[in-house]
Amino acid sequence: MQVEPAMASSDAIHACETCGLSQRVEPLAPGNSAHCIRCGSVIVSRPFGGLEVTAALTLSALVLYIPANLYPILSMNIYGAYTENTVWDGVVGLMNYNEYFVAIVVFLASIVIPLLKLIGLLFLVISVKWGKGRRLRGRTQIYKFIDVIGPWAMLDVFLCAILVALVKMGDLGRIIPGPGLIAFTAVVILTILASQSFDPKAIWNKQ
Repeated sequence: MQVEPAMASSDAIHACETCGLSQRVEPLAPGNSAHCIRCGSVIVSRPFGGLEVTAALTLSALVLYIPANLYPILSMNIYGAYTENTVWDGVVGLMNYNEYFVAIVVFLASIVIPLLKLIGLLFLVISVKWGKGRRLRGRTQIYKFIDVIGPWAMLDVFLCAILVALVKMGDLGRIIPGPGLIAFTAVVILTILASQSFDPKAIWNKQ
């Protein structure tokens, strides 16, 4: 999307966060972004989709959140002994090895934060769809909070911690991904897509 230096007060004016240049931006189509004419940084973007897409992705992630935490993430066969471990088993395993800090990080990153993010997104969709324009600043703060905690809901952090807690062996056993791992991966992907599809400007649009 082409942008031009700001000239009229009625134009949509955006300041580049990288170089500080104020410039006029034409209305964006869904899925497009505008880049600074001076440094090339993205100054404004419009997510692809709408509230319906965000709601569908969020609800799908919430549904999969249940099997992701109930079904085994990993199955292990060590010396002929077969064990299955869920997300919570990983947290307990870390606690048993006195890795309390890592256990807290895993608990927050794999259980608490994904749920808070999904509930927050669903609340924003409902409030924008059927709200009456109240507490707009509060809704914006919720969106900013979701954006801040988003990077903590990462699959790789969880996997590394769960392996440290449960796999204390060399070539003496076999690790088999469980059905919970598939559901957990789907939750992470759907949550990322739901966040990207939500347009925070919809909070301030007239109801």
